[in-house]
Amino acid sequence: MPRARAAFYGDDFTGSVDALLQFSRRGWTGRLFTRLPAPEALHRAAESVDVVGVAGIARSLPTSTMDAELTPVLQALAALEPRVVQYKACSTADSSPTVGSLGRIVELGRAIVAGRPVPMLFAQPDFGRYTFFGHHFAAEDGVVYRLDRQPTMSTHPSTPMTESELAVHVGRQTELPIGSLPVTAYDGDLAGRISDSDAAALVLDAVTDEHLVTVGDAVLRLPAPVFAIGSGGLSHGIAAAAPMGAPPPPAATAARGPVLVVSGSRSARTRRQADAAAADGWLVCPLPLAPRGRDEVIRQTVDTLRSGRSAVLTSDDADTSATAGRPVLDVVAATATAVVDAAVRAGVTRRVVVCGGDTSGRVALGLGVEALSLAANPWGNVVILRAHAADPAIDGLELLLKGGQVGGDTLFPDVRALGG
Repeated sequence: MPRARAAFYGDDFTGSVDALLQFSRRGWTGRLFTRLPAPEALHRAAESVDVVGVAGIARSLPTSTMDAELTPVLQALAALEPRVVQYKACSTADSSPTVGSLGRIVELGRAIVAGRPVPMLFAQPDFGRYTFFGHHFAAEDGVVYRLDRQPTMSTHPSTPMTESELAVHVGRQTELPIGSLPVTAYDGDLAGRISDSDAAALVLDAVTDEHLVTVGDAVLRLPAPVFAIGSGGLSHGIAAAAPMGAPPPPAATAARGPVLVVSGSRSARTRRQADAAAADGWLVCPLPLAPRGRDEVIRQTVDTLRSGRSAVLTSDDADTSATAGRPVLDVVAATATAVVDAAVRAGVTRRVVVCGGDTSGRVALGLGVEALSLAANPWGNVVILRAHAADPAIDGLELLLKGGQVGGDTLFPDVRALGG
């Protein structure tokens, strides 16, 4: 019987890494695959760790294509017979009826894993995400906003948030009934209240870490297997309700040398991080999205890293008119992958930061990364990963896969300083 007590699918790569971190902080060992591996490899991992995950890209997929992405993964994870199968969703509930539909996830999870009420917990207090009486709130630059008024999410380019009541938001994405349980219902038998609900899925409140643990304990008390949807806050709650004995990840690794950053993120925070790197003496320039000049920028980047100077290549000031009709994300990811591959094979860096959840997944897959494990957790939700790959040039590479809103303004110089 596999050892794994939980398994998860992450709707993007950076969110998948966060789930792995939350389990690790409570002593759970884990392994994160960059795509669904062969059954034998998945079962071997499940026999040796407490939690296994598969990083995906469902958050950015048209709803019409989600079944093909998710059905084989959910079937494979359920076959491991863990107590809980989690669909790791973004803590801002990024989704719509046509893109990354959480309603469709509820339908698939009930059909494949367990046909019972699906607990849904999107709150993650340590990341400034809170749910109170079913309404969701998210911090930005130190200010907590109702989700439909948060500057980033209210204007999101693909899934703008127009509703803060999560049961209403998810309910618009499915014909199944979606309910909620407020924190005032947490006294007594929360697991029983979830089990007895007539709703297909239930939004659960959390404002504090204690609420996360209460929900996690209730989830573990439900009849197995449990299918649950939620952020890293749900991973935290499950793991903290049943802590294991593995040591926490270290704060740093022994890696040295310059850092390469490639960014598909267009968030204001990532821009400030690039500006702070420029002020620290880094090379900062646009990703070359047009074929003309790409080789020259790659050569300049490699030469810069060889000199010991770190580099950032950004997409927010890149010329997106030069993508020849291809989706901008595809061109950004392909270019970022080419830059990283050239630098790593030239031997001028072993530490790479990739910004943007969707970009991170595409770059990791483009490099041939098969799985990821935690190498260090220097602070907060910032995680240094170790890549596992058949290619010796990529195997052991240190990666920081960063969402647009993750990290302080001096993140890039701070990561560079970790290596001395």
